[in-house]
Order: sequence, then C-alpha cells, then structure tokens
Amino acid sequence: MNKNNLRPTIIISAVILISVIIASYAFVNRNNSSNTITVTGLAERSFESDLIVWKSQFTSKNNSLTEAYAEIKKNNAIITQFLIEKGIKKDEMTLSAVDIIKEYIYTNGPGGTSFSTFDGYRLNQTVSISSNDVAKIEKLSREITELINIGIEITSMSPQYYYTKLADLKIKMLAEATKDGLQRAQTIADNGDASLGNMVNSTQGVFQIVGYNSSEDYSWGGAFNTSSKKKTASVTVKLVYQAK
Repeated sequence: MNKNNLRPTIIISAVILISVIIASYAFVNRNNSSNTITVTGLAERSFESDLIVWKSQFTSKNNSLTEAYAEIKKNNAIITQFLIEKGIKKDEMTLSAVDIIKEYIYTNGPGGTSFSTFDGYRLNQTVSISSNDVAKIEKLSREITELINIGIEITSMSPQYYYTKLADLKIKMLAEATKDGLQRAQTIADNGDASLGNMVNSTQGVFQIVGYNSSEDYSWGGAFNTSSKKKTASVTVKLVYQAK
C-alpha cells in the first residue's frame, strides 16, 4: 500500500479508537453517578431569647437651637436617672449623638408658587439598652410612658430579641440534620434492595430563624427573626451517598 494512502487510514483509526474510549468512559461515569442516593436532612430547635435590645427616642423642639439643645440635655439627665432607678446599669445603656433637624412649613401661593417658613429646630436622641434580663427590660419598655406624664416627648420602639449561644446551637443542629439525612438515606437503601455506602458529598442549606408557632415565611437568603422572644431555628443539609 502506498505510504501516502496509509497515513490517512491510521489517523482515522486513531480518531475512532479515541472516540470509543471517551464514550466508554462517559458511560462508566454515568453509571457511577447514578449509583448514588441524594437526601436532605432537617433539624429544628425551638428556644427562648436570652438577650434583649430596646431603644427609645426622645425629642425637643425650639426656634432657638441653643434652647432646644439645653432642653434635650436636661431630658437626657432625667431619662438616665429614671433608667438607673429602674435597675438599669450604666454599662447597659448607650446614648446616640444628637440628631439636629431644621423643620419648615410649606405653603402653596397663588399661581402655583410655593414658599417655606422656618418652623424651628427638632433635636432627637436615642437611648439603647442591651441586657440579658429580658423580663426586666420588657417591663421597662411599658413603663416608659411615665416620662410622658412629666412632659418628656419620648417614643418607645419595639424590643429586639437575640440568642447569645447561636454558634453552639448551629453546630448541634448540623449534627442532627446530618443524622436525619443518614436515616433517610438508609431507609431508601433498605427499601430499594441496596446497601448504603460512604458519603461522597454534603452541602449545608440555609439556616433560618422564625417566630415560634408563627406563619412567618422562610427565605432563600435565610430569615432571622428579632421581633419574637420565642423562636424556632431550622437548618437543612444535602447529602449524597454511594449505593451498592
């Protein structure tokens, strides 16, 4: 056979051989990937918050900035003393910087014109309290109206609830979710006439915290409820096991 004719034949044969090898490898891997069991393990824990953060904002208003500041400074001292008498320690409270707002009254004039009139300075300051004594701060948030009765303009915000042992809780729940997933995989294997092999992959799902017994929606990004004292945490783990 002519050498020039032989060379294309060799190349074609090599290409066919490589194609067969690749196809066989893909077939084997397809079979290997199908011999797995994929499950999602779930863990849930209900708990009660052990840290509360409560904020209230007090206000003063005056056409004179100096007088408005003097009033808010006086109210600051009264509120601080009030909180101390209610059992709040100084290291539990934080006062924000004073926020100064110029207020105007806007009036519509003839021909669609409008103009503004200066209506004074409004000064706002926020006091924040963080404590592990949840019940005490809840009671205090309801008693803050006593300050309104003596002429202080103050607004109580809704308390926020947290859990300081969240890191430890997550670890325990991940262990529980993994165990739950293993049980699910074992059940599938037992009922599918197969034996369960080693775990080949695992992926943690989203860690969620919602209000206890609430209709609060779960979120793909992870819900983190701070408005409820009692909460329910959940976490999922996706597990892949070999099946024999």
